[in-house]
Amino acid sequence: MYNVTSLIVRQHSLGAGTMFNNKVVLVTGASSGIGASCAMKFAELNASLSLIGRNVNKLNETASSCEQICGLKPLIIVADITNIDDIDRIINNTLNKYGKIDVLVNSAGVSSLAGIQPDIEAFDYVMASNLRGPYLLTTKVIPHLIETRGNIVNISSMLSFKPLPAMTAYCMSKAAIDMFSKCLALELGPKGVRVNTVNPGPVRTPLFTTSGMKESDVKAMFRIVESNAPLRIVTEATDVANIVTFVASESARCVTGCSYFVDSGLSLGDAK
Repeated sequence: MYNVTSLIVRQHSLGAGTMFNNKVVLVTGASSGIGASCAMKFAELNASLSLIGRNVNKLNETASSCEQICGLKPLIIVADITNIDDIDRIINNTLNKYGKIDVLVNSAGVSSLAGIQPDIEAFDYVMASNLRGPYLLTTKVIPHLIETRGNIVNISSMLSFKPLPAMTAYCMSKAAIDMFSKCLALELGPKGVRVNTVNPGPVRTPLFTTSGMKESDVKAMFRIVESNAPLRIVTEATDVANIVTFVASESARCVTGCSYFVDSGLSLGDAK
């Protein structure tokens, strides 16, 4: 008697290395953290990559790692998604090199350690990076995804669902991304375009230190996460990338409008 499950798993694993053959994947925030890990995972699966970021040195490091993995040299675009001119350049440069776009991964974003406050500039900065930028880029990419029947993966957060008063603007921006994704999934589904979110918990990336946290405080936070998360482990950027590539693949062809929580169970509450 055949073990059907093992046959399916074997078939999936045999094709994994070529899962994104001839697919063009555009990843924002690719210079570090989750975006960089996503880029390298897509490289493992043989995708043609357009990597977007603001730090040219780190972007080059990511691109070099991707090229070593699969032998394909990614397109590098140093750009800021809060700048409309940069967004046009991202689209034009990607199309000039590859001629199409199959997958958009909106990973670029910032964090802010602040509750409600009168400083609207800090609020605007978070919203511009985490919501307005992805919105503008997505509107420009959609016509090309309709042509390829492609898909969008938006990197959100478990904090879109679990409020944290010390990060009010960030929580708001990610909750908006979740609803944006669901609305898009309904609107674009009849045109063959899927839209989903991946919602990480605390992940070991530079995001926390760049938002102003001390290194010692970051380490202390992860010790607390590890002791309280139901799985008793800290989520790594590679864990998030594994889910992103699955959601973007044909293996998830019937999945749209969904949010995938990759948080070691933290969104369920502390496990004592």
